Amino acid sequence: MSLTTLAARQSFDGRRPGILAICYNAEMTSTASEISAAADVLWEAGISNKPFPPLCDISPKLTLAQGYEVARLNFARCLSRTKAVPVGMKIGLTSAAMQKKFEADAPIFGRLSSMMRIESGGVLEPGTLIAGRVEGETAFLLNGELRGPGVTRDDVLAATDAVAAAIEIVDTRVTDCKLRLQDLVAGNSASAYFVLGPRRSLKGLDLRAVKMTMKKNGRVEATGVGTDCLGDPALAVAWLANTLGDAGEALSPGDIVLSGSLGPMVPFQEGDHCEMEMEGLGAISCRYDHAN
Repeated sequence: MSLTTLAARQSFDGRRPGILAICYNAEMTSTASEISAAADVLWEAGISNKPFPPLCDISPKLTLAQGYEVARLNFARCLSRTKAVPVGMKIGLTSAAMQKKFEADAPIFGRLSSMMRIESGGVLEPGTLIAGRVEGETAFLLNGELRGPGVTRDDVLAATDAVAAAIEIVDTRVTDCKLRLQDLVAGNSASAYFVLGPRRSLKGLDLRAVKMTMKKNGRVEATGVGTDCLGDPALAVAWLANTLGDAGEALSPGDIVLSGSLGPMVPFQEGDHCEMEMEGLGAISCRYDHAN
């Protein structure tokens, strides 16, 4: 079955989804073959590790909801063909600037698997990325279920076992000048890898005030603060729980949620070394190895 959409309800108080809520609908099965074909295009591009034409050029009528279905199909295909297991979700476009760039009125989301996780200090092999970038984020490590609608900031904090500093490594095989919102979500909202720091208790932490500093090759390239992520990283997680709730999904105990960037994306190319520090959460790093 394909996807259709409910009405978008714009609100960032965390209790109502601010993106297109998604649900399965048998009436849309006529587009199933188109969605499957689009998923095949992205899958083959991933295997070849080469840029591909925008899906919106190939399928001009591709909707945002269908883009999410493409991503879901390929995530499931990845799990079925590897030893990876789902470990959580990521949230993107949590700043006004990024939403404006993609003509979006709300954030987007993608899915995380175990094979996407890199230990702090880890190294990516040469040729892994096409147009890599890094972002500094707050990760929520859940010990309770969050099922929308009606999830609030307080609900998120109550369901959080710990938080951690995180670097998200994003990548897309469509150039920025051509990338549209549908292409972005179809590619799992550009999520490629992530690095997690040590677990920290929420006790005494105000995530809205946490400062982030990211360095590349020893030079400060990005800074930010918790309020740069939808006003509050916990509100971003509430938004995700409520959006998933309208699709019959929920965030589960044990899930990792990357809540969105606290600063601008930083290009990440072969030979680069990224270090990120978050006040109260510690420092983490990763490196992109250079081809000999």
